[in-house]
Amino acid sequence: MKFLKSTILPVLLATIWISISEFVRNEYIVKSYWTSKYEGLGLVFPNGSLNGAIWGLWSLIFAVIILIISRKFTLIETTIISWFAGFVLMWVVIGNLGVLPAGLLWFAIPLSLLEAFVASYLIIRISGNKQRT
Repeated sequence: MKFLKSTILPVLLATIWISISEFVRNEYIVKSYWTSKYEGLGLVFPNGSLNGAIWGLWSLIFAVIILIISRKFTLIETTIISWFAGFVLMWVVIGNLGVLPAGLLWFAIPLSLLEAFVASYLIIRISGNKQRT
């Protein structure tokens, strides 16, 4: 029962939060940036159910990473480290591949920081890492 409360439940709730945050941001706020960039490259922006499932898996992995980081760091440290690991590295890679629409970063940076903060907060609070808040 302790493992459920300290590990499974916080990761599950953070995964749900991350998935919702990603969906809203990418589907309603910055989708036009993605589709325009891909059209300019002669590509179709991937938007099928398999793509959605992969983002769900990414959300779960991101939540697990946050849980691991949160065991050693404070809320703010966990937020910053996980944000760099989850987002900044992704932007570096997709920027290097030439598929990152730079204009979306005006929205993506603050919203992804919020996403990482809320996920970190949920994990720390629910897992019982009271000394970390």
